[in-house]
Amino acid sequence: MKKTLFKSLAKINRLILPSLTKRGVDLAKAKKWQMALFGYRLWVTKNALD
Repeated sequence: MKKTLFKSLAKINRLILPSLTKRGVDLAKAKKWQMALFGYRLWVTKNALD
């Protein structure tokens, strides 16, 4: 159940949220909201793969 939830959440994130790597955002110079977005997407992806 948990894995299914995170997989569907990851699909929604791909459609709605911007990709920071495609925009060429340097993580060392990223703003706080960009770092939060990156961390959120990383957390969702990690849980979807487990």
